[in-house]
Amino acid sequence: MTITITCFEHSPDGGKGLARDTRVRWALEEVGQPYEVRGVPFPKLKEAEHLARHPFGQIPVFEEDDLTLFESGAIIFHLADRYGGLLPEDPNARSRAIMWLFAALNSVEPSILDLQNAKFAEGDKPWASERMPLVLERIKQRLKQLSDRLGDNEWLDGEFSAGDLMMVSVLLRLKPSGILGGFPTLTAYVERGEARPAYQRAFKAQQAFNAASAPA
Repeated sequence: MTITITCFEHSPDGGKGLARDTRVRWALEEVGQPYEVRGVPFPKLKEAEHLARHPFGQIPVFEEDDLTLFESGAIIFHLADRYGGLLPEDPNARSRAIMWLFAALNSVEPSILDLQNAKFAEGDKPWASERMPLVLERIKQRLKQLSDRLGDNEWLDGEFSAGDLMMVSVLLRLKPSGILGGFPTLTAYVERGEARPAYQRAFKAQQAFNAASAPA
């Protein structure tokens, strides 16, 4: 049965690769698995048909045979575990790659998402201007820690892995803010991820899907 991923019918970023289905597309390209795409318009995210796939009314959703998964981290781990190529064979290195996948989602991404909330969901609050410096400081602290750990290495732990795929995907969400430019080591790291042929294919596919579904 063909793999199907569910994504926004038209992504809020207009196809710039920031929506979470891009990281799933990237993983599928890395492991060499074809897939189909189901686009869901925003109003239908909270309707019963989509909630049956994703109880929180979000994207992406992954379907293959009788398996349905939500949460991008779980999907990418599944792909890496099932198809190979994104997790090292050495047991310890494999565990470290999984560790970095979790670190991207649990230690790095929350502060980045907090910035988006501070700008778009809370920007009109009377305390917004006072909170913003705290939000930025938390992001910069995490980026410095990550940059120090990466150092001169090409990837986080030896060869490119699912951990790097997720970390680059998370850091890409900072592109519109310009914050990443203050960390040359991480900027180069993200550029290496973007240069991978599998990422290029995923990005172009997501961009083309959004162009095709863009409102007239």
